[in-house]
Amino acid sequence: MLSRWISDQIWLGVAQAGITLLAALLVLWVTIRLELGLKKDILMGLGRGLIQIVAVGFILTLIFSGDLWIAVPVILVMIVAAGFMTIRRVRKIPHAFWISLLGIFLGAGTVIVVMTLLGVIEQKLTSIIPLGSMMVYGAMNTNALMLERFYAELSSHAGQIEAGLALGASPEHVVQPYARRAVTAALTPNINGLQSLGIVWIPGAMAGMVLSGQNPAYAGLYQFVVSGSIFVTAGITVLITIVLIRGRFFSKAEQLLIRPETKEN
Repeated sequence: MLSRWISDQIWLGVAQAGITLLAALLVLWVTIRLELGLKKDILMGLGRGLIQIVAVGFILTLIFSGDLWIAVPVILVMIVAAGFMTIRRVRKIPHAFWISLLGIFLGAGTVIVVMTLLGVIEQKLTSIIPLGSMMVYGAMNTNALMLERFYAELSSHAGQIEAGLALGASPEHVVQPYARRAVTAALTPNINGLQSLGIVWIPGAMAGMVLSGQNPAYAGLYQFVVSGSIFVTAGITVLITIVLIRGRFFSKAEQLLIRPETKEN
């Protein structure tokens, strides 16, 4: 309906975003009435989301007109930003930023480079940057989930860990079950996403290709490529991070450095 009234693409987008914003504000109003305490977070999310994505849209318009090498610094900036965002809730973990940064860099960087060289990702800025950003985002989310769960596991089982250390077990052996739980919990959303692909949801890449007139069968295959690549990226990232981070919770004398968290009255 809107496209019948508005011919200019930018103004059409403004109108569509405005309607979406009104719907979101309706949800905000309901949360305020229910006193859920989400007003600030929702307003900040809507405001930042709208400003950031529009700004990125204009920036990408300029970037996409450049040479292929520009993809390298753009992806690197995304990886560094992902490293900072990963540790927002796990600042108590020693060296979490640098280890997360290395994990995301190796995970996302390896998959992007290999997939591009093999031709799975077209050697175009319009392919490398959007798909690369999806992989970096997936690695960031999965890594953050893993670190948060791992810290919570160690904090809540500090007594058992110290008992194991007292009996002569190595730190790596003592934390192994908690590391396994953290990695499993972090990768579960990605696994569920793969299992529900095409049945519960049709992701953005496939939807965009179908809307642009691509063959739906090819769009489905390419969506699997995207989703599979995101899973591989997330898997590599969390495995590297957990291997590097698990020893950071112990002193040179193999003593646990964190204490059980107590609830404030």
